[in-house]
This record gives sequence, structure tokens and C-alpha cells, in this order.
Amino acid sequence: MRVRKLTLAAMALAAGLSLTACQNDDGGSDQGAAPPASSAASSSNGGSGSAGSDQQDGSDSAGKSPNGTGGTDGTGGSGGAGEDGKAAKCSTDELEITAIDATISGDPDGTVAVDLKNGGGRDCSLAGYAGVDLKTDSGTVSAERIGDPAPRIVLGDGETVTFGITYPINDSGGSGVRITGLVVTPPDETKSVTLDWPGGSSLPVTDGSGTPVRVGPLGSAGQGG
Repeated sequence: MRVRKLTLAAMALAAGLSLTACQNDDGGSDQGAAPPASSAASSSNGGSGSAGSDQQDGSDSAGKSPNGTGGTDGTGGSGGAGEDGKAAKCSTDELEITAIDATISGDPDGTVAVDLKNGGGRDCSLAGYAGVDLKTDSGTVSAERIGDPAPRIVLGDGETVTFGITYPINDSGGSGVRITGLVVTPPDETKSVTLDWPGGSSLPVTDGSGTPVRVGPLGSAGQGG
């Protein structure tokens, strides 16, 4: 009877040890499986974080890009250049053309100053020389160009540029060649404007070897050059 009790006790102890061993094995399996799950989660979060950083950088770049390029647009570099150097030429119809006597006492020649005023309501450009012809009772006398050609200038609306015409004063005592009008043709134009002649009433008679009338470039002051 005692032997049977010892045997039962031994079997119970063995069963207890077996159950404990099984529980330890299951716990080890759980602990061993946990790290891969944690690593996978970390990797997924890392990938999402990296993409979010790229998108944020891209968003920042896109946000800064207008500011970076906006400097060019804001300063109007290409547009400014266009306004300064590429204004359309002034047409005859846009210009208010007037002439006054500008002769200085004591000068050997007479002078007429011609103003070209931009009245077209926009910027326009002019360069070089205007065409000048004097109408006389003996025909047309065309002015000779003197001085260096003027560079192209831009006239704002309401602005004026002046050039000078010089001519010999008739002090011969004779009637000379009577002047009846002044014809002005703006640079690069074919349409002319006829004005009253504000200067001396006549030119001295010449031998016909050349014109005695001179015209200076745009911007010339006074004496046609």
C-alpha cells in the first residue's frame, strides 16, 4: 500500500513537471515571436515618416518656388526691358509738331526750333533725323542733315524732343527767295505736317550748288547740331 502511494506521488510529480515545462515552452514561443512584429511595425513607421519628410520638403519647395521666381516677375525684368527698349515708333498722328523762331541776336545764321510732343497717350520712340523741307516761291528746298545721328529715345506721353534748323539770313538787300511754309516729316515716317515758317521771310539767292538749309538730329539744341 505504501508502495502504491509512492508510485502515485511520483506520477503526480512527473505530471506536474511536464505541465510546467509545456507552459515555459509556450511562453518562450510568444516572446520569440514578438520581436519580428515589433520590427515590422518600426519599419512601416519609418517608411511612412520618410515619405512624409519628402512630401513636406516638396511642399516647402513648392511654397518657396513662387517666392524665388516671383522676384523676376515682381521686378518686371523682362517686361521692364520691353518698356524701355522696345516701344513702338512714334507716328505722325501721335505727335504735336510746332516751330518757333530761336535765332540768337548776333549769330550769322537764323535758327528755327521744332518741337515734337508725344500726344498719343502711350510711350513711343524716335531716332535720328526728321525730314525738313522749306516751301519757297522758287520750289522746295530740302535741308541737309548735320551732326551725329541721335540714338533712339523713348518719349513718354506728353514729353517733347526738339531739333534745330539753321538757314542763312538774307541781308543782301534784295527780295531773295521767299519762304512760304515748313514741311516736317518725323523719323521713319512718310506722312508730313506743313507749318507756318516762323523764321526770316526769305533766303538769299545762291548759285544753286547746294542747299543752304541745315537740320540737326533729334535732341539738338539751337543751332541745328
